[in-house]
Amino acid sequence: MFKEELEKAQVMFKLARKNNWGHKYDRLEHFKRFQHLKEIVKSLSNIGWLIIYNKSNFTGISLNTQYKKEILEFIEKQMPHVKGMIG
Repeated sequence: MFKEELEKAQVMFKLARKNNWGHKYDRLEHFKRFQHLKEIVKSLSNIGWLIIYNKSNFTGISLNTQYKKEILEFIEKQMPHVKGMIG
């Protein structure tokens, strides 16, 4: 369970670092290095932290700005070494 939480934080950190909030999304294929990507995307979209954009040629994902505070707190809790690097 801990490893999956860390992977969630890493996916969200990558999105946040690239400033992928709201309508600015990144292609899902850019995250294929994550082992549990399908489960992570499903889990985070179920709680509303991740927005999924189904386009004709690809799927895009971005972070939900409504949960920015919670997302940043989660990332910093799971990855304390990145504290203050995003925001």
